[in-house]
Amino acid sequence: ETETVPGTAGMILDYISGPESNGGYDVFNSFKQGKLRKKLTKMTLREVLAIDWRGIGAMSSAAGRYQIIRATLEGLIAELGLSLDMVFSADLQDRLAYHLLRRRGYDAWTTGRITTTEFGKRLAMEWASLPVLAGTKNYKGKNIKRGTSYYAGDGLNSHGVSAGSFETMLENAMIYKERFNIEAVEVKTSKKTGSALAAGGAALGAGSAVVASDPSSLPDVGTLTTVAM
Repeated sequence: ETETVPGTAGMILDYISGPESNGGYDVFNSFKQGKLRKKLTKMTLREVLAIDWRGIGAMSSAAGRYQIIRATLEGLIAELGLSLDMVFSADLQDRLAYHLLRRRGYDAWTTGRITTTEFGKRLAMEWASLPVLAGTKNYKGKNIKRGTSYYAGDGLNSHGVSAGSFETMLENAMIYKERFNIEAVEVKTSKKTGSALAAGGAALGAGSAVVASDPSSLPDVGTLTTVAM
């Protein structure tokens, strides 16, 4: 199997996709995908941006497994220099969502520079189905309690999971990350033979994994690199 994002990020994205779309890559907001002329995963980015979401009875332009709204998608396309002819495939959706994680502090969280509570708040600011993990100010500057959507009261969004469930998932993802770093084998490729030499330790699973000490070098949309597991 080929992973397009690191395992820790994959765990988080799997969780987010649940309340956002029931995990479906072809899901359009308000589950109006049946009104579309073809599946989202067969559309180009240009076609996704052109969807008349009001015309099909949706409540917003949110599309795909991670319910990326039009303004966010336009921003990602500009930031990453993506062609509008690229297909909004499952693979691309995963990579776009991973980039959103990194925008919201994934690298800082995995390296201990921000807390889980802070990272949880940043994710709640990106995905309305996620609750904040501590009392804070919402998007209108009003006080909200732990377990509340950052966008609660906007007439459109509400949290879809509990704060306890969200927090536990993040803690488990961090444990996975720490275990992976301890057990993973440092792989070196010989230029002459092309063979992989294990520097020591025990690899996870039956396959091989490329471990990057610098988070900025992990697979991202811009590189379209894959990690074989």
